[in-house]
Amino acid sequence: MAKIKTVFTCQECGYKSAKWLGKCPDCNQWNSFSEEETIKPSKASPKSVTGRESRPKTIDEIEHETVERYQTKIGEFDRVMGGGVTVGSLTLIGGEPGIGKSTLLMEVCGKLLNEYGNERILYVSGEESESQVAGRSKRLGVNNNGFYIFNETNWQKVLEQVKELKPKFLVLDSIQTTHSNQVESAAGTLTQIREVTYELMNFAKAYNLTCFLIGHVTKEGQIAGPKILEHMVDTVIYFEGDQLGQYRMLRVMKNRFGNTNEVGIFEMQETGLREIKNPSQYFLEQSIPGSYGRSLTCILEGSRSLFVEIQALVVENKFSQGRRTTQGLDSNRVALLVAVIDKYLGIPLSYNDIYVNVVGGMKLTTRENDLSVIASLLSSYYQTPIPNDTIFLGEVGLTGEVRSVPMMEMRLKEIAQMNYKRVITSKRAAEDLKGKYKLEIVGISKASELKNLLFK
Repeated sequence: MAKIKTVFTCQECGYKSAKWLGKCPDCNQWNSFSEEETIKPSKASPKSVTGRESRPKTIDEIEHETVERYQTKIGEFDRVMGGGVTVGSLTLIGGEPGIGKSTLLMEVCGKLLNEYGNERILYVSGEESESQVAGRSKRLGVNNNGFYIFNETNWQKVLEQVKELKPKFLVLDSIQTTHSNQVESAAGTLTQIREVTYELMNFAKAYNLTCFLIGHVTKEGQIAGPKILEHMVDTVIYFEGDQLGQYRMLRVMKNRFGNTNEVGIFEMQETGLREIKNPSQYFLEQSIPGSYGRSLTCILEGSRSLFVEIQALVVENKFSQGRRTTQGLDSNRVALLVAVIDKYLGIPLSYNDIYVNVVGGMKLTTRENDLSVIASLLSSYYQTPIPNDTIFLGEVGLTGEVRSVPMMEMRLKEIAQMNYKRVITSKRAAEDLKGKYKLEIVGISKASELKNLLFK
């Protein structure tokens, strides 16, 4: 008889302990341990989910296979996936509750049925009833005899239906609500998630079943469950955005069949998601020309160049220490740039309230927009607008120096195509790229030079 053993497992990193611990010694998370029962495996050799056996092979014995992809005809989605959905791949999509993960995959299913009408799709819902899923599918225009809805959380029953229907696509909504009878623990635990994903991975690779897994996220924004979950799947994408806003960003963090850090941008409407093919123009079209406190920069998201507007508001505060509020930028980074302005430009911003915002709900994590942030702050302080045809590219250090940013030629090519006239960047980059792309490239070595360059 199998021996049952009780262990305590960290729900964040999977660390195991014989007793309960308040703080995980591995990931330093508090109150993350839960009790689980594990069964000691028998001496009999385990069988794979497919029932197939494998043996070591030499390279010459292995047949070379080209990567086949399914085209959804949703341009933003296909580009993020590396040119389409790879046959037999596992894709994990995570995001905040209500952000639109199920809506996105429902629309993907509809497009796949339109393009490959003879194939079948099995949509397994463990959180919503069949009528709820059917209602959403009709609202989004997904009404095809090849689309099957199955309300079930037991993995063994799901696997039986997959073997019977033989679909080409499987959507599991969600991986945290699916449980296996082979594991004596509740659904959503580390052991359950790992076991179900492992069995699904083996089955999908053996029978070329293309799978989409929806994953919950923690309060820190990470996909809930063991980190090994992200290692086991082929592609990991995050669906991001403000639930109260209209924009959604599809960001790929891992892709075995394409580039990482690619981004697709959508707009949430009553009828579903609409892809935004030219996001730069979409984000900037509502800007008011001639207003001060705004500047433009060019960022890279994967293979795409995006133009982003950074707005700043500097308000005098005579009664207390200045307040700092940021949206879309790291508040510590903005505080650092404000200190540089205080020290090297001689502008006392300490007793001013400062508000900095990235238009369109974008979140910038790199330092290539430092020069643009400083330009916006100076524009608001002097109440002087910056010309609309000017782009700022540069990282600013603690000594006030302006540094070059990577992939300058790719950015400049896109800037020239969008008919901007002037680029203000580091002096070194300006010397290397002088005379290219019919742009006026102005190089500065110190951030303090912006004061005389723009606000004489």
